[in-house]
Amino acid sequence: MFSPPFSSRSSHVDHLRRQGYAVLCAADVRALAAVDAQELAALQADWEHLERDAYLRDGGAYRYRRHASFIVAAGQVTPVAHRAHWQPLQYNALHGGMQRWFAPVAQQTQAAPAWQKLLCWVAAVASAAHPAPRWYGEAHQFRIDTTGGIGRPTPEGAHRDGVDVVAVLLVSRAGIKGGETRVFELDGPSGQRFTLEEPWSVLLLDDAMVIHETTPIQPLAPSRPGHRDTLVVTLRAGGFLAPGA
Repeated sequence: MFSPPFSSRSSHVDHLRRQGYAVLCAADVRALAAVDAQELAALQADWEHLERDAYLRDGGAYRYRRHASFIVAAGQVTPVAHRAHWQPLQYNALHGGMQRWFAPVAQQTQAAPAWQKLLCWVAAVASAAHPAPRWYGEAHQFRIDTTGGIGRPTPEGAHRDGVDVVAVLLVSRAGIKGGETRVFELDGPSGQRFTLEEPWSVLLLDDAMVIHETTPIQPLAPSRPGHRDTLVVTLRAGGFLAPGA
């Protein structure tokens, strides 16, 4: 496995602007978001209660998720009434063009201090890279498991999300191999490949500059399925993605 090309607390915004991505270790995420390890540990327990994704067009049953929408302005997170997740086909050829109603993120999770702090911090990073008065955000709790032998974190392949900034926070990985992150220039030959292993480390992406994917995961032992949990936050300055937007 290749180690992540970590940025520092002082360089991650510059790296995001210049190369379209930055990776931060968990200690730097905690410091920058002003969240402590105990708060994150309490938040992590919610990944045990996700619901199966019923929209997978490859016929798989390996993905579990919950979804929430919100607005961040002036350093405050305002939840938005539960709504469908929608992407245009140009960004998601496998699952685009349809409204997907996922189970909502639990109210106690959305109210948790760690959740609020993480969303505010990601929005602050987005504003540092692309100044905007408010951000329209979506948060996705994912669990990819290997009960069926293989799990696909990005079944649509290398892609963009149709937003401005994406944050992929690793929550946990247990009993698996694979799950390599790959980031490529949108219009060039350069790319990076690495594996996020540390809980609450993060990959930050400028969605207009790069495409990204994560390779399939398999169990380390066939008799003991494993999983990979992530929190994916997307931010868009121009409003939520929706049909006709």
